[in-house]
Amino acid sequence: MDALFYYDGQWMTENPKLLGPADHAFWMASMVFDGARAFDGLTPDLDLHCQRVIRSARKMLMEPKITWEEVQKLALEAVARFPAGEALYIKPMFFCADGFLLPEAGKTQFVLHLFKAPMPGTEGFSAMSQDEYRRPWSSMAPTDAKASCLYPNGQRATKAANAAGFDTAIMLDGDGNVAEFASSNLWIAKDGKIATPAANGTFLNGVTRQRVLALLRAHGAIVEERTITLEDVQNADEVFSTGNYGKVMHVNRVDDRKLEYGPAAQLCHKLYMDYAKSTGKR
Repeated sequence: MDALFYYDGQWMTENPKLLGPADHAFWMASMVFDGARAFDGLTPDLDLHCQRVIRSARKMLMEPKITWEEVQKLALEAVARFPAGEALYIKPMFFCADGFLLPEAGKTQFVLHLFKAPMPGTEGFSAMSQDEYRRPWSSMAPTDAKASCLYPNGQRATKAANAAGFDTAIMLDGDGNVAEFASSNLWIAKDGKIATPAANGTFLNGVTRQRVLALLRAHGAIVEERTITLEDVQNADEVFSTGNYGKVMHVNRVDDRKLEYGPAAQLCHKLYMDYAKSTGKR
């Protein structure tokens, strides 16, 4: 079994066909999701991801019929259906099939999708600077939700980066400062100081980002949330990311400059994994 789905009280292993052209989510994008991880019998911060998907649905004018606790319970039941310790991506989703201009909130639907996804290794990834595609301000898009409609601009930036021989792209905000990578939060280290862009409403303040910030501060590391420019990234001693898929991953190349897997990224990875282990197995 490579994937598992839950919809309308039923478990299934085949991708359910849920939408048609008349459905609101199909043509008006009333759809949100979240991403959590299971690995080595651990599900770190699953509760926070389940809470966020509820908030995201409400930000997108939907009204979930189930609580975050029920979402978490279903996710844990799904994890238990896979072999012990399997590395999985956990994706709870809400969408609306009914509505015209506005989604019919009372008919919000829930679906859960889990699939096998090995944790990345330590090889890192490459990132390209670009200014063609940017993150929108909160007055321009639902940036306070993990909404599917926010992802196409990052996809376009990623496609351009891939065509140039890179794994991902660096995204700027409306002022031309660094916001994040195309699908994860961005960090730099310079002269022993760690920094990440201040949450300004143009990018998702990730669960893993917030967790690593708290762990670094508890550890006594010097860490800042501040404005970061492309020049800061290009001149950094280290560049790395936080995000649900890979948790903490280092950048091995920014544009034409190669980078090492340095002590700051290694520290963040260790702190996170130690934290994950401390949460205990489910």
